[in-house]
This record gives sequence, structure tokens and C-alpha cells, in this order.
Amino acid sequence: PALRRLSRSLLAHYQKDTRPVRDWRTTTTVVIDLMVYAILSVDEKNQVLTTYIWYRQHWTDEFLRWDPEQFDNLTQISLPVESIWVPDILINEFVDVGKSPHVPYVYVSHHGEVQNLKPIQVMTACSLDIYNFPFDVQNCSLTFTSWLHHIRDINLSLWRQPELVKFDRSVFMNQGEWELLYVLSSFQEFSVKSSDSYAEMKFYVVIRRRPLFYTVSLLLPSIFLMVMDIVGFYLPPNSGERVSFKITLLLGYSVFLIIVSDTLPATAVGTPLIGIYFVVCMALLVISLTETILIVRLVHKQDLQPHVPEWVKRLLLERATVLLCVRDRDTFSQSRTQSSDISRQAENDSTAKLNQYSCEDPRECETGGDVGPAPASAAQAEGSPLLLGILREITAIRQFLEKREEFRDVAREWLQVGYVLDVLLFRAYLVAVLAYTVTLGTLWSVWRDA
Repeated sequence: PALRRLSRSLLAHYQKDTRPVRDWRTTTTVVIDLMVYAILSVDEKNQVLTTYIWYRQHWTDEFLRWDPEQFDNLTQISLPVESIWVPDILINEFVDVGKSPHVPYVYVSHHGEVQNLKPIQVMTACSLDIYNFPFDVQNCSLTFTSWLHHIRDINLSLWRQPELVKFDRSVFMNQGEWELLYVLSSFQEFSVKSSDSYAEMKFYVVIRRRPLFYTVSLLLPSIFLMVMDIVGFYLPPNSGERVSFKITLLLGYSVFLIIVSDTLPATAVGTPLIGIYFVVCMALLVISLTETILIVRLVHKQDLQPHVPEWVKRLLLERATVLLCVRDRDTFSQSRTQSSDISRQAENDSTAKLNQYSCEDPRECETGGDVGPAPASAAQAEGSPLLLGILREITAIRQFLEKREEFRDVAREWLQVGYVLDVLLFRAYLVAVLAYTVTLGTLWSVWRDA
């Protein structure tokens, strides 16, 4: 009975259409507070942040006061929110009406203090910077202000101290993709074209993305493919397996980029750094494949391949081998010297035999060197046409083998040049990949710990 009697007494002559002050010059101060409950979604493409907050506000209504002794010592009562005056406090960044539950009542104390507590799903516009994705930190503001009343009519203030609001995570659900760092609050006055000022209370919700999922699904596969590309340099450059291996890696990386394209956030403002990272990795794979094709083309043996120029020998086979600490070319030089000596000895032997059997006069053969008796020389002279034909064939075979050995020597020289150049380009490629990795790793570490 006391509740019904108090409710009828308070609302009997209450006018909810006007601001509840007895003197119109009195300013109504609305004290507000919020607690972030959950980060529902972050839409980078549309630049929209969806949060779920617990919003609290209270103000003083001068027409909702009573003496508790007259109403069975009642000091607080709940009244329908549609029956009393409520300030028009809105959020400036609203872009859509969220699915917020409707709370039909407010609490009123005997001093006239009205408390309005309600949960709100807030869909607000926010300038999202995705350059540091997936180690990005977003700072989105929620600006509470009266849409119509000036600061002389409705003023705003903070319910709790800013330090208490900043690190309050008592109700935050910390299991999603985003974690709440802190909530900053500030008061300011806003005016348009030198008109009356409006009171604004800003809350800056600072959140950070958890990067573990993106590190496992995006960064690690890319790093593995780049490591396999570096390992591919240990395949022999004179074989075609390295080219096919690197083409397979390039194809696999292209498929990987197609798969992860939907995972990367897309905006019209800028491109995340991880997208640039993928593009540079693709460029490095293309450069590696191009270098492999050049080396294979260089070391491939051709019949009309010229000798290695002297300046190339001095630059790559003498100076570069010392600077790069690679294998020296003495083994190749020894093999070429041995083959030349063997061919030269065979040539001398065959020439001597050819001169011996081609003598028309046995006396000349006797004077040319130590030969057998005259009857044997006569017998050899009788068979000289057949022996001359055989020796000519042997000489042709020997010349062919010498020519082939010369081609092999040229191919060995170019192969050695290719090996040295391959080591040089591989180390330059490795330095570029390491510098690129260290730079990005440092930047991402700084952004993550900032």
C-alpha cells in the first residue's frame, strides 16, 4: 500500500514534458558512466565498431521528492521510464540501432535522484587503422551529449574517477579476438558557428587484436615457403630440378595468397603491412626463380659456347672465391691440364707413327731414327696404304675427342663461373630476406608491445 500510495502521489501532477526544475535558470547535471562488457565485431571495410556496454546515468528531478516518514520509511521506488522526464543523451557516433534490451523502469530516491541503468549494443563509426594488422591497436570514441539542450540547460559529468574508469575490466568478457586495454574519459564543450555550447563526455575505448590466430594461419606458412625457397639454392644449378622446384613454390605461394585474401581486412584508405609483406615475398620468389633460370642458362653446355673471358675469370674465379670463401677452381684446372696432357701425348705418338709408316724410302726412315732391318721396312712399306688409312681414321677420332674435351673444358669453366655467381647471388638474396624479416619483426614487436 505504501508503494502504490507513493507512486500515485509522485505521478499525480507530474509533467514529463518539461525539464524537472523549479527555476528554469537551474542547470540539470546528468552524471554518466559506462563499462565495456564485450567487443562484438570490428568491421574494417565499413569502419564500424560494435560493442556491448553497461550504461549508467543519474540526475536530480526536483519534482520527485518525498518524506520517507510519510510513506512507511520508503527511500527508493522504481517508476516506469515512460512516466517521467528523461534527458536526451545520445551517442554521436551511432550508425545503426543495435539489438539492445528494453529496461522499462528507473530507480528514484527520496532526494529526487533518478538512476537509469541499461545495457546498450552500440554500433558506432570508428576510424580503424589496419596498417599494423594483425598487431593493430584501435582507439574508438563514444561521445555522449544532449542532442537538443545547451550546456546551460543540461550539463554532463563523470560518475566515477577517470582512473577507476580507465582500468575497469570487471565485467569485460576477455575471450574474443579483441582485448580491452583501457577506457579514457574526457569532458569538453562543443559549439557550432559561435552558437550556444553543448556539453560532451567522450569515452575512448582502446582495444588490441590478439594476433596468435593470424600468426599461425598467415605468417608461419609464408615463412615456411620462404625457408624452402632458400633451401632450394642447395640444389645443383646445372640440373633442371631447381627450376621446377622454385616454380612449384611460386605456384604454391600464389594458391596460398588466394586462400588468405578473404582473411585480410580490406579498406579503401590503405593496405595493411602484412599485405605488402606477402607481395614482397612473392617478388622475392620471382627474383629467386629468375636468378635460377639465369644460372642454369649460364652453366648449360653448348657446342658453340665461347671461352670464359679473362676479366670474368679474374673477377669471379680469383677475387670472388676469396671474398666468398668458396671452393677454389684448382680441381677444375687440374682436370683440364691432365686431359690436355693426355691428348697432347696421344697426338705426339700418333704423329710419330704416321711419319714412320708414311716414309717412301726406307733409307729416310733409317736416318730419321732407330728402325729395324731393311726387309721389315720393305714389308711395312708394302702395307703402308692400309696403315695410312687406319691412322687417318684414328687421327680423325682423336681430333673429335680433343674437340669434345675442349668443349667439356669450356663447359667446366662456365660451370665454375655459374657456381661462384650462384653463391654470390644466393648470399645477396639471403641478406635481403634476413634484413626484410628483421625489419618487419622489429616493427611488429614494437607495435605489439606499444
